[in-house]
Amino acid sequence: MADTVGDFLLQRMNAWGVRRVFGYPGDGINGIMGAFGRQDAIDFIQVRHEEMAAFMATAHAKFTGEVGVCVATSGPGAIHLLNGLYDAKLDHQPVVAIVGQQKRASIGGDYQQEVDLVSLFKDVAHEYVHMATDAAQVRHLVDRAFRIAKEQRTVTCIIFPNDVQELDAVPKPPREHGTVHSGIGELTRSHVPPAEALQQAARILNEGKKVAILAGAGALHATDELIEVAELLGAGIAKALLGKAAVPDDLPFVTGSIGLLGTKPSHDMMNDCDTLLMVGSNFPYSEFLPKEGQARGVQIDIDARRASVRYPMEFNLIGDAKATLRALIPLLERKAERAWQDEIREGVERWWRVLEGRAMNDANPINPQRVFWELSPRLPDNAVVAVDSGSVANWYARDVKMRRGMMTSVSGGLSTMGCAVPYAIAAKFALPDRPVVALVGDGAMQMNGINGLITVAKYWRQWGNGKLVIMVLNNQDLNLVTWEERAMGGNPKYEASQTMPDFPYAAYAELLGLKGIRVDKPEEVAAGWEAALASDRPCVLEMVTDPDVPPLPPDVSPKQAKAYFAALLKGDPDALAIVKASIKETWEAWFPPKK
Repeated sequence: MADTVGDFLLQRMNAWGVRRVFGYPGDGINGIMGAFGRQDAIDFIQVRHEEMAAFMATAHAKFTGEVGVCVATSGPGAIHLLNGLYDAKLDHQPVVAIVGQQKRASIGGDYQQEVDLVSLFKDVAHEYVHMATDAAQVRHLVDRAFRIAKEQRTVTCIIFPNDVQELDAVPKPPREHGTVHSGIGELTRSHVPPAEALQQAARILNEGKKVAILAGAGALHATDELIEVAELLGAGIAKALLGKAAVPDDLPFVTGSIGLLGTKPSHDMMNDCDTLLMVGSNFPYSEFLPKEGQARGVQIDIDARRASVRYPMEFNLIGDAKATLRALIPLLERKAERAWQDEIREGVERWWRVLEGRAMNDANPINPQRVFWELSPRLPDNAVVAVDSGSVANWYARDVKMRRGMMTSVSGGLSTMGCAVPYAIAAKFALPDRPVVALVGDGAMQMNGINGLITVAKYWRQWGNGKLVIMVLNNQDLNLVTWEERAMGGNPKYEASQTMPDFPYAAYAELLGLKGIRVDKPEEVAAGWEAALASDRPCVLEMVTDPDVPPLPPDVSPKQAKAYFAALLKGDPDALAIVKASIKETWEAWFPPKK
């Protein structure tokens, strides 16, 4: 039986299936933290910063499908949650934030750490954010926050003044006018469009001669169905970054990522197709989709609000990707003509040779592409890969081959720095038996990843195995922004903003009792990965890489080329090295290694 509101809150969350909460203590949540100490059904995971707690809750949702939960104190602690919560919101992940507040009597009195939290969270948790002012509210506040987060795949928030946390619990509100009696009962609904809608969509796809499929995060659970549709329609499959694990990259008609970080086969397929099937994707960059009017379109999405937003689709199917594709498959006609898919296969095979040639080019000291190319064949079959924003996302998107059974995620909609290390930590808590790899740039590592290592050192023995590798690209440059300044703004590298201080990442890991490996020779890259993946404890793998290797887009536009050369002519400090690296990259595109 719950004694206080804090006790009842944890009991009710546990009834919703919560087994782990990420957070940081403070006097605004003393009543809740006291309740944690009086129970053992929910683990409290202490992080180094509240932003990390929100990232971990997001990653928990991404890697398990469950609702992620984070908790923070009032005022500054609550504010710190916001970046991680926006990551969840923009990637449509179910996360509940529990935050403290000052005593009810002080609210409105310009009190210390008093922040209007309802207004603060109104955007990120706009589907549901409420403050508890009476113990009898708590049951329905928790029930609604979890149900809405789960069913709408969004962020919700409950605010608890610290004196409310200490009130006597009211597990069952009185049966009287003005009370609410909520429940946890399961919700079921149809996730398959009606038969006539499926028939109309099938007709469009059957009439297409050059079908392109774009798969996103909403299709991660529809691997078999995507493959079967592609084989029936003679189609190719491109992937948005959040959908990289939707289909394995070892299939010859899978063209890989799309967009600035994408591949040439994906770019060519979108430019030449006559029919587009978009499944579970909110890919935002329309310039990498077919030109308007070029292709007929069918979109499958669980949320009607996202239908026909990125491309003017001819028909939209609102439903779950797996269930909708499974219902659609019997209506699709197997295409006898395979010239289109054969063309895609040839382009994919050639592209992998281009990437191998680029990865093996000399650089000073290590070509970053080689780091990712050498990782691919060494990734364990059941690996979980967490990727940060920055240049690491470029090389991961193109060079890492995902195989069936692997899981991976990035900060997609928000593209925030600093997500990979907390993602990886959350993955080890949720899936302790699986090896986890985090791919991080030195900018993100210095932003919050170094502090994340302290959390790793605190908890890793609880995971059952230490199979966690955090790979850091040490190029002493905020590399992606540097290249964006050159290619988009026509500006040379501004060293005051772009140059990063050097830091001994591997040596610091050793100080914490973890394993540290530093690699600064290209011939040692493969061995470095093998040693890190074989380590009996979490390992920081520091790769010293060349910042001047250009992350060329799949097709360089005249505008990009003009800005790029303008930046070099304006006195970029790395101009000569960049020109040499660009020539090597272009040469491999023209003359890839032979089979």
